[in-house]
Amino acid sequence: MPQNDKGRKTYRYGDLLNASGAGRRTLDIHAVLPEPERDEQGRIVRLPQPPVSLTSSEVSRILKPYFSVRFREQLRAVVPLAAYLALFQIIVLRQLVADPWLVTGGLLAVIVGLMFFMEGLKLGLMPFGEVIGATLPRKAALPVVLQITLLLGIGVTFAEPAIGALKTAGQNVSADKAPYLYLVLNQMADTLVLVVGASVGLAAVIGTLRFLYGWSLKPLVYTALVPVLGLSLYAASQPQLASAIGLAWDTGAVTTGPVTVPLVLSLGIGIATAAGKGDSGLSGFGIVTLASLFPIGGVLLLLITLSFTTSPAEISQLAASVSTTENLSPPWYARSPGVEILMGIRAILPLVIFLFLVLRWMLKEPLKNRREVFLGIFLTIVGMCIFNIGLTYGLSKLGGSAGGMMPMAFMAIPGQEDSPLYTYGVGLALALVFAWVLGFGATIAEPALNALGITAETLTNGVFRKRTLILSVSVGVAFGIALGLAKLIFNLPLLWLILPCYLVAVILTWLSSEEFVNVAWDSAGVTTGPITVPLVLALGLGFGSAVDAVEGFGILSMASVGPIITVMISGLWSRYCARAQARAAQNKEPSAVSTLEEIT
Repeated sequence: MPQNDKGRKTYRYGDLLNASGAGRRTLDIHAVLPEPERDEQGRIVRLPQPPVSLTSSEVSRILKPYFSVRFREQLRAVVPLAAYLALFQIIVLRQLVADPWLVTGGLLAVIVGLMFFMEGLKLGLMPFGEVIGATLPRKAALPVVLQITLLLGIGVTFAEPAIGALKTAGQNVSADKAPYLYLVLNQMADTLVLVVGASVGLAAVIGTLRFLYGWSLKPLVYTALVPVLGLSLYAASQPQLASAIGLAWDTGAVTTGPVTVPLVLSLGIGIATAAGKGDSGLSGFGIVTLASLFPIGGVLLLLITLSFTTSPAEISQLAASVSTTENLSPPWYARSPGVEILMGIRAILPLVIFLFLVLRWMLKEPLKNRREVFLGIFLTIVGMCIFNIGLTYGLSKLGGSAGGMMPMAFMAIPGQEDSPLYTYGVGLALALVFAWVLGFGATIAEPALNALGITAETLTNGVFRKRTLILSVSVGVAFGIALGLAKLIFNLPLLWLILPCYLVAVILTWLSSEEFVNVAWDSAGVTTGPITVPLVLALGLGFGSAVDAVEGFGILSMASVGPIITVMISGLWSRYCARAQARAAQNKEPSAVSTLEEIT
C-alpha cells in the first residue's frame, strides 16, 4: 500500500467507494458494445451500431428544446407585427378583425411553416450550396460554373417563400384598368417568376465575376440603373404600361430572401476562394444589390414585349373567358389548400433535383449525411406548403384587411357609415405614422440586420457602428413605407418618387467610399424578409382597392431605396466626424510638443 511523504497510508478513491458499498461496478467494454467486425487478419473494419429504441415521451423530451427555440424565433418575427396591425385596426380604426380565428390559425401556420422551412433549409439545401460552391470551381471551367450559377438563380427564385405573395397579388387587379398588370399576375404568373429568376441568375453571374476580378460595385450600380430607369421612363409614357411600373420595382424586393442570398452567395464566394481571391473584406457584397436591380429591368422588358404582342382588348376577352370558367367547380389542385400545397412542392422539388444532379452527375461527389439532408428537404417542402396556407389565411388576410380599412381614418368609404373617423389632417397623419412605425419596427427586429451591422463595423474599422447602421436602415425603411403609402393616398405616379430618390442615391454613391457603398446598397435586400414582403404587399393592395386605385404596388420599392440613402448619409457623416477627430488630435500634438519644450 503506497505511503505519502509524511508516512500516511493512501487509498484510491474508487477502492474506498467499493469498500464502503457506495456502488461502483466494473464492466467489461465487450459486455456493453457488440463484437466488432474483423477482416481475415483480425483487424477491426467496422463497429456495428446497435439500434436505439426510444419511447414517444423520450423523443418528445429530446425534440422539445430543439423546436421550442426555433418556434420562438419565428414567433418573435410574426406576432409583434400581427399584433400591431390588429391593435391599430381595433383601437384607431374601431373595427374588429374579420374571421379572427381563421387569421390566428393562418398566422400560426406561418410560424410553424417558417420554422420547418428555415430548419430544412439549413439541413437540406445549404449543404448542397456549400459543397457545390467549394467543389464546382475546381472541377469545371469558368463558363460551365457561370451557367450553373445562372440556373441556380432561377431555381432559388421559385423557392423563395415571398414569391407566392406576388402570385396571389393579381386577384384584385382589374383587366380593364390595368390590362398588362392583370396579364402577368394571373395568366402569366409562372412566366413572371421565370423572368425574375433569370434576372437573379444573371445578377449572380455578374456578382460572381465581380468577386473573381475584384470589380468595384459603383460602376455596376450605375450600369444597372441606367437601363432600368430608361425602361421605366418609357413605360411611364405608355398609359397601359404605367400601372405596372410598381410591380416591376417591387419584384426587386421580393427576390432577396432566405433562399436566394445564402445559396447564390455560397457559390460565388466558393468560386472566388478557389481562385485565391475570397479573403477580401468585401467578399459577399454586391450580389444582393444586383439581384435587387436586375429583376426590375427584366420585368419591364417583359411588359414592354407583351405590349407589342398582345392588345388590351385581347386581355379583356381573356379575363372574361377566365371568369366564366371560374364559375365552374375547379379541381382540388386549383382550390385552397390544394393550390398552396402544389405551389410548395413545385417551388422546392425542381431546385433539389437540379442541385442533386449537379452534385452527382457533374461533380461526381457523394452526398454526405444523406439521411439528415433528406430530412431537411422533407422539412423544407412541408414548411413551404404550410407557409403558403398561412400566407393565404393569415398574413395576406390580415394585411389586406388593415389596408382596406385604413382610408376610413381620413376619407369616406362606401359601405362604412362612420367614415371618416377623424378630420382629414388627423386621419392622414395617423395613416402615415402607422406606416412609419410599421416599417421601423419590422426592420429593427430583423435578425439579418444585426449581422450586417457587425460586418459594417468590421469593414470600416469601427467608424460605422453597428447601432448606427441598424437605426439608419430602420429609419430609411420607415420613411420609404410612409412615402409609398403617400403615393397611394395622393395617387402619385411612382416614377415621380423613384427617379429623384435614385438620383440622390447615385450622387451619394459617387461621394461615398467603396465600403459604405457596399453596405448601403446591400442593406436594402436585408430588410425584405418572408414576413415583411407579403404583409406590406397585402397592405398596399388592400389600401389601393379601398381608395379605388388602379394598383397598390410601390411601397416595397420605396422601402428598398430608403435605407440606401439613409445609410450612405450616415456613412458620410461618420467619415466626416472621424476625420474631424483625427484633425483635432493632430492639432493637439504640436501644442503638446511646444509646451514640453518650454518646460525643458
